[in-house]
Amino acid sequence: MAITAMTPDILGERQLGQDVRTQNVVASLAMFNMVKSSFGPEGLDKMMVDDIGDVTITNDGATILRMLEVEHPAAKVLVELAQLQDREVGDGTTSVVIVAAELLRRGNDLVKNKIHPTSIISGYRLAMREACKYIDEKLAVNVEKLGKDSLINCAKTSISSKLINLDSDFFANLHIEALAELLELNIEQRPTLPTVDAESINIMKAHGKSAKDSYLLNGYALNTGRAAQGMPTKVAPARIACLDFNLQKTKMQLGVQVLVTDPRELEKINRRSFKALLLLQEADITKERIEKILKTGANVVLTTKEIDDMSLKYFVEAGAIAVRRVRKEDLRHVAKATGATMVSTFADMEGEETFDSSYLGHPDEVGEERIADDDVIMVKGTKNTSAVSIILRGANDFMLDEIDRSLHDSLCIVKRTLESNTVVAGGGAVEAALSVYLENLATTLRSREQLAIAEFAESMLIIPKVLSVNAAKDATELVAKLRAFHHTAQTKADKQHLSSMGLDLSNGIVRNNLEHGVIEPAMSKVKIIQFATEAAITIMRIDDMIKLSKEETGNADECQ
Repeated sequence: MAITAMTPDILGERQLGQDVRTQNVVASLAMFNMVKSSFGPEGLDKMMVDDIGDVTITNDGATILRMLEVEHPAAKVLVELAQLQDREVGDGTTSVVIVAAELLRRGNDLVKNKIHPTSIISGYRLAMREACKYIDEKLAVNVEKLGKDSLINCAKTSISSKLINLDSDFFANLHIEALAELLELNIEQRPTLPTVDAESINIMKAHGKSAKDSYLLNGYALNTGRAAQGMPTKVAPARIACLDFNLQKTKMQLGVQVLVTDPRELEKINRRSFKALLLLQEADITKERIEKILKTGANVVLTTKEIDDMSLKYFVEAGAIAVRRVRKEDLRHVAKATGATMVSTFADMEGEETFDSSYLGHPDEVGEERIADDDVIMVKGTKNTSAVSIILRGANDFMLDEIDRSLHDSLCIVKRTLESNTVVAGGGAVEAALSVYLENLATTLRSREQLAIAEFAESMLIIPKVLSVNAAKDATELVAKLRAFHHTAQTKADKQHLSSMGLDLSNGIVRNNLEHGVIEPAMSKVKIIQFATEAAITIMRIDDMIKLSKEETGNADECQ
């Protein structure tokens, strides 16, 4: 009697084995081709136009991939990978996608040569661990050895691949001044704090002038003015209340009843007088709430919601500044810097309406200033953390948005440098060193992982190759020279200083990038290798894809 295996009927499309891997690799390479031309200091920009016609011009990998409407599941993994790198480090989003796509391509070639995916995955994991260990032990340099310029050089290296690369000196110094103000330390006394809240640096954009006319303001700037002209332009010392609710005339609930015990009083109450009574009651409730705030000593009130004209009158009479429609994110930063508490309701535990003076923040001064063509509220002399604002100037929205993204990336890089306290040489130096090291490591293994580690080593070279191609240089010659230097550094004890050799893309030569100030935080390189390897492994493990199709409800009804 013959036994036949029953295969379940799947309402959809199913792909197995090598077909799935090839399709995933093709999708990943499409992502790689999308961002590779925007990589490096000589990379080009992309113009992205969304479905409503808004234009974004950028070369930031995370921004490019986020704006794409990607449908393929493997390509979505790379998009999420870029977002993860952006959250964790702040820069290196293009690098991580390029490395992950190259690892996938080479891994797929090994599978085609009858190497099992499990062997490739274990080889990749071993190579990743060894690469991170080698960076920490051999390539990473303590910031203390490089002096105070190391932070500026980290910022300049990050900015060098952006739109503002010609003004990298100016913007790098602007960063360091902002961070020095933030930490209330002189730049000569290098900050050794474990964390830096870069979000306390408020970046505002103002049209007009050139990018080099951007400047630093001591204080937190809110991009809004006073709610009424009769209010004072400056208050010192300030006591600030941060509210997250409306200060408008309170609407009484529906279903209000009036109980009349004397029939003779019924004639006195008509519809118009009853409505006037309700309006008066509503106004009194709002007035009481504002008086409770002002009685605590508050002379500045910020709210994320609306303040109506009748309520503004009370603030003007009290000589207080009221600001409405403040962004919730800005309000949160002001509350944190001044020691205020964001209040979302007047109700207390007993059901009464109260406002306590402990909710107030105490900056030295709050006032209205004019920046470009706009009025802004400046909060100065904050108690808990220092607050600074960078005012960006530029010709148009496209340029201002790209400068904003560039400053965010470089601020994050400086922040990571302060946290990790170690840097590595840039310009492909780390990748070339890892390639030579892992290639030698692979020859010492007697298992199939040797092939995967060798391919991992080759994959590392994609970074200097793409850098050279984008700079219109001979990639083959430059990478060969780079490998030769790193091979010498790793085989001869007296030549270890050559481990910092990287590419100079302006002149098309190989130089010591550590001495020339092309440096990046070691943490950034470690995260790129870890994230790219894990993403490649995630996609490589897939050997079966089932795509379910939607049920056709019309046919089902006909069958019934």
